Order: sequence, then structure tokens, then C-alpha cells
Amino acid sequence: MPKDSRDNWRPKIGLALGGGVARGFAHIGVLRALTRNGIVPDIMVGTSIGAVVGAAYLAGKLDAMEEWARSLNRFRILSYLDFRVRSAGFINGNRLVATLQEHLGDIVIEDLDRPFIAVATDLATGHEVWLRQGRLVDALRASFSLPGVFSPMMLDHRWLIDGALVNPVPVSPCLAMGAQVTIAVNLNADIIGMARRPGSKIPTVAGFDLLEEQHETAAVARRTPFLERFFHREPGHPSLFGVMFASLNILQDRIGRSRLAGDPPDVEIGPRIGHIGMAEFERAGEMIDEGDAAVERRMPQIRDAITILSQTYPK
Repeated sequence: MPKDSRDNWRPKIGLALGGGVARGFAHIGVLRALTRNGIVPDIMVGTSIGAVVGAAYLAGKLDAMEEWARSLNRFRILSYLDFRVRSAGFINGNRLVATLQEHLGDIVIEDLDRPFIAVATDLATGHEVWLRQGRLVDALRASFSLPGVFSPMMLDHRWLIDGALVNPVPVSPCLAMGAQVTIAVNLNADIIGMARRPGSKIPTVAGFDLLEEQHETAAVARRTPFLERFFHREPGHPSLFGVMFASLNILQDRIGRSRLAGDPPDVEIGPRIGHIGMAEFERAGEMIDEGDAAVERRMPQIRDAITILSQTYPK
């Protein structure tokens, strides 16, 4: 059994990082706060963006990821999107994969110093797929293949798509790998925050307006009719992107509740980031800070769980 910073025996900790597109940057703050408090996960499982952040942590690249996340603005975000007209997803994903490859290289999952699983979904069968061996970058690309946005990933003779479709907050793989204390980060727990933006009469589901005049992406999108089709919305109406991401919100929330009811974590961390859209990558700083704060709010429960279960499991 692992030891804590005081060299005492403690139960094996499993950390489940949920999906949530841009909101996944909150995971960076979660990991910072856990580390600061001496909580080191022995098992890491992630879905979609949760898999990406978890992998960066295990590979020692969390600093680089945070620096990159904080540097994003809407123009830079568009520069990473390699749009395709005739494909299974309108973003190919090669530019994002190249960024991952630059930092993670050819690391294979088996070489990580702790067990790691990236959760994906088999497009043909709907089965949940646990990726725990092979090239790390390939597993991450499969795990974040959001349907309609990114093209599916062919891996091990299967077309794989985003793991959030079947397991948005992957506690069950942690348990299967022997976790004795499970900590789950649910990026879709802030239902009230998702309902309405502060000071706005438009619900968040109608958000994702990339054509506001003050944003430099407006000019870029208007020069590209293909992009404008997706980003434009009529006044008072949701955009196509708004509908897609609102639907994903609903899907992850409902499936997540069901999965968490069946496999409840010992501690659930729910960052208050529902007011931030799932595509607002440029707000990384806010999400990182709130992920940190969410852990601090739950630290008494985390310490209690570790203390109680330390007495339950044999040394």
C-alpha cells in the first residue's frame, strides 16, 4: 500500500477526471491543489479532456499545458482547427495532435509511472473502451473525438469516439484497477451555473457566439463562409455550435448522474464553472483557479475519506 508525505500507510487513491471540453482546464487547478495538499493519485483515469490533462500530469508536462492553456485566445483557438468539409467530423484534429505530439512524443501508456486509462467509445457497438496500452497520443486522440466535431479515431481495428458518451466521470475504471479511495472531478455538476450567464437574459445553452464584434475571430469567420455557417446565430437564437454543445451538456449530465449513482466516488469535486461555455477555451485562467478552489472546499472530506479507509484496509 502507498505511503503519504509523512511516510504513513494509506489506501490506494484513484482519481477520475471527467469530460467537459474547454471546462477540462479546471482539472489543471484540481491537480495543483491536490499536489499542494500532499494528495498523490496512484491511479489516473480520464475521459476526453480529462484524459488529456491526466496524461500531461503523469508525463510531467502539466506546467507546459498550463502555460499553453493560459495563452489561448479565440484567434489562436481557430488556428488549431483544421476544418474539413467532407469527413465524419468538420475538424480533422491533426493540428491538436501535433501539439500533443510535440510535448508527449512517443510515450506509451505502459511506460508511465502509474496506471492510466483513457476512456473512449466504440462507434460500432457503443461499448465503453478502456485504453491502457499503446501510444499515449493515440489514446488521447480517440478519447476526445467528439462526434460531429472531430473525426473518429481508428485504433486497434475499431472506430473510437469521445468517452464522455458512455462514461463522463470514469469512477468505474478506478475501482477496477484497485483504487481504495476514489476522487472524482465532475465538470458538469454546476447545473445552476449552466442555466444562465450572470447579467444575461440569454441562457447559456444559446451561447457560444463567436461572431461578437469585439472578438477578432469575427473577421476571420466572416472571411470563411464555411466557418460562418457554424458560428453564426440569429439574434435571440442559439447557433449551430450552441445547440451541439448544449446537447453534449445534457448528455454528459444525465449519463454522468446515472453512472455516479451506480459507482459513487468517495469524494466528488464539482468546480463551479457551469457559467463558462464548453468552447470558451480562452477562459482557462478562470477555470484553473476554480478547479483549485473546488479542491480546497473538499479537502476536509478528502482527508476524512483517506483517514477512515486507512483503518479499513489492511497494511
